[in-house]
Amino acid sequence: MLITVHPEDPQPRLIKQVVECLRDGGVIVYPTDTIYGLGCDIARQKAVERICAIKQVDPQKAQLSFICSDLSHLSDYTKSISTPLYRTLKHHLPGPFTFILPASKQVPKILQSRKSTIGLRIPDNIISMAIVTALGNPILSASLPGDMVEEYTDPEIIADRLGKQVDMVINGGAGGMEPSTIVDCTTDEWTVTRQGLGVWEG
Repeated sequence: MLITVHPEDPQPRLIKQVVECLRDGGVIVYPTDTIYGLGCDIARQKAVERICAIKQVDPQKAQLSFICSDLSHLSDYTKSISTPLYRTLKHHLPGPFTFILPASKQVPKILQSRKSTIGLRIPDNIISMAIVTALGNPILSASLPGDMVEEYTDPEIIADRLGKQVDMVINGGAGGMEPSTIVDCTTDEWTVTRQGLGVWEG
């Protein structure tokens, strides 16, 4: 199902529809401030497994990340964070970054990598933020399967290609071609492990 949501003023009834889909264990394609992504409620293990199957990856090796509505979720899903790191996160988020952080025991097991880390995102995108806020807990953030191609900027083409594998594709306008910049903050030396749209000033 393809639904069109206003990028600056998302219709509450449509956001409610998306949230109901996620709570039922649905898989969605949604816009972020970078590229369109695959998402589900992180508390629904079967939905996470479905996304891994779509991407043909092993959940334990996938380095999955998720989207929070704000930094108040940090203490739920990460181990204690230093003041300098917190300031850095606050400076760069919301924005086109994924931060790799030490995972707490509250992170669903399927999302924890062997290194016990998680990827955390707060995109500068009104639709994705409205979904996470209404849902009340994070959603998975995964890239679409295969290589990043220009067609993936068009939600209608994405719906044609993935429509049978996902429950809902949200049309929030044209997507980008460049993914988020990944910054590993699990050691004292913070390092960019993937250069994407975000310009790192760490």
